[in-house]
Amino acid sequence: MQSSYWGYWLVVMGVAIVGLMISVQGITTNTTQDSYAIREITDASMLEAVDYGYYRDYNEIKINKEKFMEVFLRMTAEVMGANDTYEVNFYAIYEAPPKVSVEVKSNSGTNFISSGEYDTTSRISAIIQIHAEEIGNN
Repeated sequence: MQSSYWGYWLVVMGVAIVGLMISVQGITTNTTQDSYAIREITDASMLEAVDYGYYRDYNEIKINKEKFMEVFLRMTAEVMGANDTYEVNFYAIYEAPPKVSVEVKSNSGTNFISSGEYDTTSRISAIIQIHAEEIGNN
């Protein structure tokens, strides 16, 4: 009888450890994926928001602030999961020279104590650097 209790405890501890490992893996995997996804979305959104008319007239790179925010939110909604909760904050969006700072808070669903709070925060600051060479008749 005593050895059967040890067997039950061994099974319960094994299940608890496996559950803990799955929770930790979910948090770290989401953190890494969110970070890379937000970085790629920020770069792509900045390139889509470049004002080429302004570049042709003044030979200076400038982005459209509203277009950047629109494209960033659209791409974030497409890439991130439909059941996940996200909060997007924009900080320091400069049109010329193009620089943006974005913060995305996400809830991975693995926080069992209080599910209303965000457990992953990704902050990205990006600057567009485009180098163009003028082609002449030399």
